Amino acid sequence: MWLVFGMGAAAFALMNLRKPGKKREVFRWASLSLTALALCAFYADGAARVADGDWGGLMDTMPTLSRALWVLTAASILINGVDLFNAS
Repeated sequence: MWLVFGMGAAAFALMNLRKPGKKREVFRWASLSLTALALCAFYADGAARVADGDWGGLMDTMPTLSRALWVLTAASILINGVDLFNAS
């Protein structure tokens, strides 16, 4: 689920750059909200694995998932930052 939220955040951030007009705040809000939801979903996934005692699953998935989450979060921040600084 966190991957869907993260990719959605990046998609809304890109739409924010390409759509002129007053609706840009909605795209920015959606992008930042989906970024926050991706972070929460990632943490919930890790917490569920710990609660289940799935240490092997954690060791297999967390390094890759963590890198992907960093990339998606950084992309959302950078793209929204470009839009914010271009608007002023």
